[in-house]
Amino acid sequence: MNQPLIIFDSDGVLVESEPIVFKFLVEHCAASGLEISSEQAYEAFLGKPIADIARVAGETFGHEIAPIELLNFQIKLLTAFRTDLAPVEGISTALSSINLAKCVASSSNMARIRRSLSLTGLEDFFGEHVFSTDLVARGKPHPDVFLHAAHVMGAAPEDAVVIEDSPAGIKAAKAAGMRVIGYYGARHAAPAKLKDRLASLEPDLLIDDMGKLPHAIQTLMAKTH
Repeated sequence: MNQPLIIFDSDGVLVESEPIVFKFLVEHCAASGLEISSEQAYEAFLGKPIADIARVAGETFGHEIAPIELLNFQIKLLTAFRTDLAPVEGISTALSSINLAKCVASSSNMARIRRSLSLTGLEDFFGEHVFSTDLVARGKPHPDVFLHAAHVMGAAPEDAVVIEDSPAGIKAAKAAGMRVIGYYGARHAAPAKLKDRLASLEPDLLIDDMGKLPHAIQTLMAKTH
C-alpha cells in the first residue's frame, strides 16, 4: 500500500450512539403516526443520513415524517448525548496503537460528529480530518463520502481501509473500491442483527472487539490488493 489511510465511521464504531439514536427515532416515528419496532428501525435506517430518514420511511413503510419531527429528533438527540454518550469499548487504545493516517467519514452531520468526538475524548485522534455526508451529493450506501475523504487525505481508494458497522457503510466502502472491516461489537449489534447482516455483504474482515482492530488492519495491509 502507498500512503495508507484508515477511515472510521463514527456511530457504532467510535461512539456508542446508536442505542440513543434509535430510541429517539422510534419515539419520533410514533409521534408522527408510524409505529415500528427497534428491529424494524435498525433494518431500515442504520447507517443512513438523517436527511434520508423521511424518504426511507416513505419507501419502506409508506409513511411521511414531517420535517419538524426530524428537527425535534435532532435537538433531543444532541441533548441526550451530553449525559449518555460513551466511546466504543477499546477504541481509544486501538486508535493509540494505529500509527497511520486516520480520518472519520460519517453519515451524521458535521455538528453531531464533532460533538460526539468531543464528548467522548476522541477528537484529538482526528483533528480536522472529519468528513460528513453533508459535504457530498449522496449519502451511504453511495461511496461519495469515502471517496471525498480519501481525496482530501491524499490516499488512493485502493490504499484505504474502512471500519464500518452498518450494511449501508459496507456497501459504500465496497463501491469506493476500498477494503472494509465490519465491526459488530457495539451495544446495538444484537437488536440490529449486525453479525449476520454484515457477514452477508462479505467485508474483507469481521471483528467484534476493537482490541482486534490493529491486527486486522495489519493483516489487510500485508495482502496485495
